[in-house]
Amino acid sequence: MSDRSPSFPDFTPTAGELIRQCAHRHGDHLFLVMDDQRLTYADVDERSALLARGLLASGVGKGSRVGLLAPSGPDWIVSWLAAARIGAVVSLFNTYAKARELGWVLRHSDVGLLLTVDRYLGHDYLARLEEAVPGLADAKPESVFIETQPYLRSVWSLGAADRPWAGPVAELAARAAQVDASLLRAVEAEVTPADPMVVVYSSGSTAAPKGALHSHGAVVRHAHNLWQFRDLTGDDVLYTPMPLFWVGGLSFALIAAMHAGATLIFEERFEPGATLELIEREGVTQVLGWPHMAKALVEHPTYAERDLSRVRGGTLAALQPRRPGEPAGPRANSLGMSETLGPHMIGDKDNSVPPGKEGTFGRPVPGIEHRLVDLVTGEDVPTGTVGELWIRGYPLMLGLHKVEREQVFTPDGWYRTGDGGHFDEDGHFFYRGRLGDVIKSSGMNVTPRDVELELEALPDVALAFVTGIDHPSRGQDVVAAVALAPGASASPEEIQQLLKAQVASYLVPRHVAVFAAPTDLPWLDSGKVDRRALAKILEERFTPDGSG
Repeated sequence: MSDRSPSFPDFTPTAGELIRQCAHRHGDHLFLVMDDQRLTYADVDERSALLARGLLASGVGKGSRVGLLAPSGPDWIVSWLAAARIGAVVSLFNTYAKARELGWVLRHSDVGLLLTVDRYLGHDYLARLEEAVPGLADAKPESVFIETQPYLRSVWSLGAADRPWAGPVAELAARAAQVDASLLRAVEAEVTPADPMVVVYSSGSTAAPKGALHSHGAVVRHAHNLWQFRDLTGDDVLYTPMPLFWVGGLSFALIAAMHAGATLIFEERFEPGATLELIEREGVTQVLGWPHMAKALVEHPTYAERDLSRVRGGTLAALQPRRPGEPAGPRANSLGMSETLGPHMIGDKDNSVPPGKEGTFGRPVPGIEHRLVDLVTGEDVPTGTVGELWIRGYPLMLGLHKVEREQVFTPDGWYRTGDGGHFDEDGHFFYRGRLGDVIKSSGMNVTPRDVELELEALPDVALAFVTGIDHPSRGQDVVAAVALAPGASASPEEIQQLLKAQVASYLVPRHVAVFAAPTDLPWLDSGKVDRRALAKILEERFTPDGSG
């Protein structure tokens, strides 16, 4: 649109240049807070440079594969910057992963050097690695030679190193004495925006995790471009429980804060009471998390006692009373994915929805191209017609690790998202769900998201999930799970009757499972409803015996 244009940084977008610019512009300003650790931007530049030199002394360089398995916080950020600023490709590992999942992703990523936390929230990650990599317990320091992990050579612990095969990261950093600072600068000068920086793995809720490979230029530019649509300044104090190993935490929290010169607050564990105390104590101004976490904060018994007057943005602010001068009406949604480093559709800076645009997911982020394509003809669909969303542009991933390019992109560079929706005449996008999820019931095509939106519009419903289950004569039946709003009570029959008054009969779920609250639904560690687990629950509960 003519009123929206890209906003890119005024420096070369690489990890090394980003942290140097941050140290130059915001040097003594507080950057990271976790427990008793309080680091400035200059501190993080210095610590990551030291570890980067230690990595160089250990043979890590441009293109080396480095794995990072750690919770969000200063150690994660220093480790990521240290490896990325010298051109290593950093694979970001999920701390929620069990041994089998960890072994799979460790091998898939081709990591040669792994930086890992030793313990976190009562979990022994060194023991988990020994379970994930049979034979690791017998390996020697920096001499891991195991067939199931053919590229892995060394493991370094960010905490205690009580295994013979894991060295302390402090020892790795001490090797910096072997590498002059001038050599580090020379190495960093050869890292370009086109070079790969990170591999971000999906949560794997519907299939094996996918590794999206992103470049330095995309990671640094996209957070800056989105900044123009956010009320985020150097005076802000951001609290986020979102893991940095996914794009929400990496791009929308960490890199965005670095561009603004803001302060980031982390904690070991999200617990509503303790988190509210932390938000109050640190003067947090923005809370960036998942909606169900914000809801847990608002519903905590101590919420009303807390002085949260400084909170003015993010998911918690969305549940608070509107402030003077804040636009009335619904707040805008955005639409994004790991493959695009977060939002590729976004609303305006005031977060308002224009009249008549209820349900919009915003307009295209400037610099990103979109197409809506008919799945049958392959042609672009007219305005107002639902099609599959295709994306092309600067924040799009370089590719999926170990997947050939022609399997990921069209010959002219478009990425087929699998998302369905339509644009209106003003460029607003209205999301309609995953096109592959279309339910075919008694000859009718039903898009689950259409039914979910109608259910969520009912006053008693907080959240809805719709899927199809096989039926011997109808093909599929439409079934739904609904989570009730606080204080609401409704039976499946009452919900069906309410919906019948609003939509065509074939859209009304034949079966409805009612849950007392959203927290009763199965959730993924990523903060999303576990749709696969919920679909299995509905299938087991409502699959017919053939007599229906």
